Amino acid sequence: MKPGNQHTSKLNYNPVARVAMVIFFVVLCTIIMLPFVSMILTSFKPSDQLMRDGFNLSFSRDIMTLENYKALFTNATYFRWYANSIIITIIQVVLSLFVSAWVGYGFAFYQFKGKNFLFVCVMIIMMVPFEILMLPLYIQINSLGLVNSIWGIILPYLAYAMAIFFFVQYLKGIPKDIVDAGRVDGCSEYGIFLRLILPIMKPALAAMAILIGVFSWNNYLWPLLVLSDPAKFTLPIGLNSLVSPYGNNYQLLVAGSVMSVIPLLILFLCAQEHFIEGMTSGSVKG
Repeated sequence: MKPGNQHTSKLNYNPVARVAMVIFFVVLCTIIMLPFVSMILTSFKPSDQLMRDGFNLSFSRDIMTLENYKALFTNATYFRWYANSIIITIIQVVLSLFVSAWVGYGFAFYQFKGKNFLFVCVMIIMMVPFEILMLPLYIQINSLGLVNSIWGIILPYLAYAMAIFFFVQYLKGIPKDIVDAGRVDGCSEYGIFLRLILPIMKPALAAMAILIGVFSWNNYLWPLLVLSDPAKFTLPIGLNSLVSPYGNNYQLLVAGSVMSVIPLLILFLCAQEHFIEGMTSGSVKG
């Protein structure tokens, strides 16, 4: 065994270091979970208690009630917003993954004129704040007649810059011999991507599915600009509309926020097997 490996082995199995690491992550997880636990407890409190005490970790069976959730579940408008967000998120995740993976595959395995310039453009788009792009994007969507429609929300994010960059870096770790072997066997270029490359990209696709799904589900500013019909509102816009100068429904807002976390948890649980593998691929080469 090499000296360096022996030192690393002792470090990895040091019980004090392991206990300290466990304590550190338990404390970190507790700090992260406290706001969410506070939100859950607050969602069971009556509105007067919520307005008086705000968000806290106090718990009393005497004041806890299910009235907030009963009012929420009988609100058909809330579930319309919920369904709109689910539909938009599913469509955006599927289409963004497919288009971004195609573009990333082209950058990683093909040589063409202007390739470096276009890739630099992708990186620049990642660096430009969305607030700068809002006005030209809105003008473009308006010229296409897609204002106040779900496609007006989805279209600007079909080729997702961060996903393209991520897929390019992931595909650079795949041997090009796989593509060459597919061509020798008579597979078309589309067949190579769909049959050979896409299955290999499963960890990367799972990782980006979570990130794009979270972004799409929580996206507020762009849908707020595009949508004007309350029946087409997404969940973030709809929940924000519950709070107004003419009527504050904070109890419904908190309960609705708790319910809005469920689809994200389901998405993460479905893709968690490949999430860590996809996020760490390419970080260690050898």
